[in-house]
Amino acid sequence: MLWVALGGGVGAAARYALDRVVAARWRGRFPLGTFLVNVSGSLALGLLTGLLVDGSLPLVLLGTGVLGGYTTFSTASYDTVRLVRERRFGTAVVYGVGTMLSVVAAAALGLWLAGGWSTVG
Repeated sequence: MLWVALGGGVGAAARYALDRVVAARWRGRFPLGTFLVNVSGSLALGLLTGLLVDGSLPLVLLGTGVLGGYTTFSTASYDTVRLVRERRFGTAVVYGVGTMLSVVAAAALGLWLAGGWSTVG
């Protein structure tokens, strides 16, 4: 539990830092920072699960802890709702559906790159 908590803190801080860097450079209203965090975190988790033994301390620390704290489904959900409330329906659909498709594709790509695709199932 301690490793997960410590990793989660590191991941949350990294998410905040990346989001701030993107926000300083991106003036659009599309939540690009959250999108990039979730896609990169899904890719990294796919890589990790393909490379590390399930239940190992590194996977628990890095996967559950760091990447669990780094990625944020709740913020992505909130951003989608915010776009709907702003009556930006097209952007909301693109963001919501695009995020879901992108994170699944990124996780699959990471798993495939790590050579773990054939071990699934």
